[in-house]
Amino acid sequence: MRKMKKSSIIILISLVLVVFFTWFFMVLFEGEKPKADIEPLPEYIKGEFEFDIEASDQKTGLRNIKVSLRQDGPTIPVFEKKFPHEGAFNRKGTHSYQEKFTISPKKFGLVQGQVNLTIEIHDFSKRRGGDGNLTIIDHKMIVDTIRPSIAAITKSHNINIGGSGLIIYKTSLDTSESGVFVNDMFFKGAPFTQDGKGIFVCYFALPFDGGKDSRLYLWARDSAGNEKKNNFYYHIRGRKFSQDNIRVTDKILEKIINSFSPDIFEGEKTDVEKYLFLNKKIREENHAFLKELCQNPTDEKLWDNVWIRMKNAATMATFGDERKYFYNGDFIDKEFHLGIDLASLAMSPVQASNNGKVIYAQDLGIYGQTVVIDHGQGLYTIYGHLSEIDVNDGQIVKKGDAIGLTGSTGLATGDHLHFGFLIQGIPVNPIEWWDAHWIKDNIDRKIDRVSKILEK
Repeated sequence: MRKMKKSSIIILISLVLVVFFTWFFMVLFEGEKPKADIEPLPEYIKGEFEFDIEASDQKTGLRNIKVSLRQDGPTIPVFEKKFPHEGAFNRKGTHSYQEKFTISPKKFGLVQGQVNLTIEIHDFSKRRGGDGNLTIIDHKMIVDTIRPSIAAITKSHNINIGGSGLIIYKTSLDTSESGVFVNDMFFKGAPFTQDGKGIFVCYFALPFDGGKDSRLYLWARDSAGNEKKNNFYYHIRGRKFSQDNIRVTDKILEKIINSFSPDIFEGEKTDVEKYLFLNKKIREENHAFLKELCQNPTDEKLWDNVWIRMKNAATMATFGDERKYFYNGDFIDKEFHLGIDLASLAMSPVQASNNGKVIYAQDLGIYGQTVVIDHGQGLYTIYGHLSEIDVNDGQIVKKGDAIGLTGSTGLATGDHLHFGFLIQGIPVNPIEWWDAHWIKDNIDRKIDRVSKILEK
């Protein structure tokens, strides 16, 4: 009996020892690799760049973190962090760590081309001969510190205030984005030909409220984020715009306000306050919407030669008019007219002024029933106050196609067409685009000259 008890005790102790040593070895020789995350992971690096690394190991803890670079030569150390073993099974050691480090091509002697960024993280496991579990993050980047090149091909750029301009320029093949800045407004260039060759056309606008001291320059950026600015010759011609005093009557107020949903007016407001809300707030929102609508132009040139004007129509208001509004003899507001108003018989046919694609065909605030056409390369036209729309979004139209009928929808007091011309969302004077001589001197000659250069 005693022998059986003694034997049972020995077996129990043996089992305990087996369990203990199994647990001991499982803890010391655990096989879970440290977890790690690094961000960002850029495709290109052009200058000093900061990285953020997070590492953790919830079992045996972190032993070390090593960051290095390699580029056709010996390994270049960036930084190394070692962690002490503290307490039984490193329970008091470091189990999570975050570090920021920077890489500068100049500081580390990196040249143009690929570089490998390597992060190695060990834990305190006894695996791998005591070196511990290893996590490796390997990221390939391109070192690119050279700015792209950009230069004008066309020589003469005469622009009217409130008018349009065209420049044709050449960039280095590594350029990812380019165009023209007019003060703080950017106009994106479009490829001159389908096969690229680094040559671009860019139509740009000089706003009606821009001065003769406006600054224009070419701009390019490559995939690494390197940027280049370059000047080009231009001459800005001054232009005076008309002034118009508009008398707002109670009858006009009633007509305008009743043509809008009452839900857009907040709180108790007088008719004058409602009118000013439409004339200012809704106008601003509509202009912002149009600018956003025109930010993804079709690269292809869809238009052909001179834009056509609405048939048998008289000009009722011109581009850039300063409009002062009076109610009962009191000045109440001032706005600017950014199109040309054309009037004929009520509900007269409206034609597409050139070839293009309809991108908007519905109500638009102060413009009422509206059609917007994309003519390619950043050029757009807008047709407002229509009583009827005869085209749909996405429809391809040809110059002269009927797109609707004139009307008095929106903020209009009588039947007419509001015709506007936009360059990437910025209104310009349409009369330039109706003028065959202006098209020839400012557009066709430049395109023909560059085409001949490319043929050689």
